[in-house]
Amino acid sequence: MAGDDPLLDALRKLTGRADASFRDGQREAISALVDDRSRVLVVQRTGWGKSAVYFLTTHLLREQGFGPTLLISPLLALMRNQIDAATRLGLRCETINSASATTVHELEGQLRADEVDLILISPERLANPQFAEKIMPLVGERPGLIVIDEVHCISDWGHDFRPDYRRIGRLLDKLAGTSVPILGCTATANDRVVADVAVQLGAELTTFRGPLRRDGLALSAHALDRPAERLAWLTETVPTLEGSGIVYCLTIRDVDNVTDWLRSQGLNVESYHGGLPNEERLAAEAKLQRNEIKALVATTALGMGYDKPDLGFVIHFQSPGSPVAYYQQVGRAGRALERSEGVLLRGLEDAAIQDYFIENAFAAEHLVNDLVEAYDRFDEPATLIRAQQYVNVSIGRLEMVAKQLDVDGVLERVDGSKYIRTAEPWEYPAKRIDEVTAARRREQQSMLDYFHTDTCRMRYIADLLDDPDASDCGICDNCTGNTAAIDLPTDLVAAAERFLRKRPIELTTKKQVYDPSSGSRRNFPKEERAEDGRVLAIWGDAGWGQLVRQGKLDDGVFDERLLDAFVEMIEEWRPNPTPTWVTSVPSLRYPTLVPDFAAAVAERLGLPFVPVVTKVEERPPQFEQQNSVHQQINIDGAFAVEGPVDGGPVLLVDDIVDSSWTMTDIARRLRRAGSGPVFPAALASSSKRES
Repeated sequence: MAGDDPLLDALRKLTGRADASFRDGQREAISALVDDRSRVLVVQRTGWGKSAVYFLTTHLLREQGFGPTLLISPLLALMRNQIDAATRLGLRCETINSASATTVHELEGQLRADEVDLILISPERLANPQFAEKIMPLVGERPGLIVIDEVHCISDWGHDFRPDYRRIGRLLDKLAGTSVPILGCTATANDRVVADVAVQLGAELTTFRGPLRRDGLALSAHALDRPAERLAWLTETVPTLEGSGIVYCLTIRDVDNVTDWLRSQGLNVESYHGGLPNEERLAAEAKLQRNEIKALVATTALGMGYDKPDLGFVIHFQSPGSPVAYYQQVGRAGRALERSEGVLLRGLEDAAIQDYFIENAFAAEHLVNDLVEAYDRFDEPATLIRAQQYVNVSIGRLEMVAKQLDVDGVLERVDGSKYIRTAEPWEYPAKRIDEVTAARRREQQSMLDYFHTDTCRMRYIADLLDDPDASDCGICDNCTGNTAAIDLPTDLVAAAERFLRKRPIELTTKKQVYDPSSGSRRNFPKEERAEDGRVLAIWGDAGWGQLVRQGKLDDGVFDERLLDAFVEMIEEWRPNPTPTWVTSVPSLRYPTLVPDFAAAVAERLGLPFVPVVTKVEERPPQFEQQNSVHQQINIDGAFAVEGPVDGGPVLLVDDIVDSSWTMTDIARRLRRAGSGPVFPAALASSSKRES
């Protein structure tokens, strides 16, 4: 039987709980949106119920005859539970994305028939010409509510700034002077981010900001410099923790290493990162949700919006670069538990990984200007592949820069994959970028200070988030005095070290070549391609990578242990057909380093070493060439094959592989000279870290 409070009844229907009640600020936020038609910012910790605010507001506005809610969120894949709850309330929700069944045409028909209460889209969808032409005018005719989820992404001061969120600013500009209520939600924002968001959401912003401290979350931190030590610690610790949890890593490579190691130790874990197919990520997520696995080992691809109230622990295998990012991740633990664990492990590699992310957050001024100038040259829409010959930057970075310029109106995306220059003037925002980069360096130092602090860890983070209610938690390692050094079994650490040293990487060479005449790519003839190869290690990384670096830069010769490991890798690989001879990649800078190593490999394998490849001309190092077009141009004509070539399969040895264009070019020349299949193998890869 309905009670005297229809809004409370609606909340209980939404949550499916007869005892549900409003949390501090929820009812007031709904009133500000419905009664006052205000612009509202809600900064509340995960689990407070921000989705309840916009679903209940939608329910009330639709009852009053207003149009549907437009919910803009980066978390489409993680909102299934919330959408299910909205359906219980009777809300009709539609999602438009690459994986959804609903088309723009179908949504247009539903809107005209007034059959949709809430439209859920990503910020990227705002740039879709069909959506902008067919859907946005219908939304604008009867505006109901605009919701910007994870609104901190709109601020480049935030730890998770996303250029596509700037498109929302244009949408809000069109609504200036109207009474359309707007709601921005986030769980992680300090005063600076809140101020920036307030500027972009508009004047007279009503803010509801609650305490961010998480009761029952016991924080601790441990310095374990070597990855093998951290793997051993996980083996010893994870089985002792209550429930299931998340182990966060900074790179995909580390996710794979941690997952495979824990499985080898008998632990039931799954991996989760952006390189996996969507269905695999969803399946892994579901297993964690149902407590069918002990842990999900993940990058930040398992990011904002993940909701599991009974998550028992969150462990960081490496340190994030920002206390705000760290709190957002560790704060997922134990919302419905009396106690949960949040453990930060720190390694020697952390700073280098963080530096890479900071230094690559913004493209350098000359690169952005080069891209703008490239499109000034083109008389017609052109692909980024065509632009690559004028800009020495990776295709991934080029896409990021082009997206930012598209958001800023400097470039316009047309015909799907092509861009054209607009008449919009362009000036690189150097001062703003310098300020944001400096702020991120301060955050990096704050994260280091968090590790070393002897005060309450929860209070330390709450202070950084400008939480006025910060207080000591009483349960972290510093509050309890439980800061003793960790003593790990030496045999377990040694086993982890051996595990890391037996993690070869598949090497795939290029299959396409850039054609300057057409501005596009064409396939290599199959008979000129290299076979798939192997790489022993990541340059400078755990396992063998550090020893490769030492041999190349310090010793001038590779350690005998690397020779043993390399030969073992080849023998376990068993390339088919089996190589009958060995050759190497020559270098004018290091004329004997690789040939001597390759000759030793050949001797161990019982094969002849035949140095038929010569370096015709010294070129700049390949690692200085940032995209495939520049790498191809840099290597073209640098090598030659001289003398008679054996017609049997050949093992092509190099020390460091970066772009794989060197291996691609030499393999093509060897095949043209009459060799059999070419199997490339290298000691280390220096290509950029996967993340």
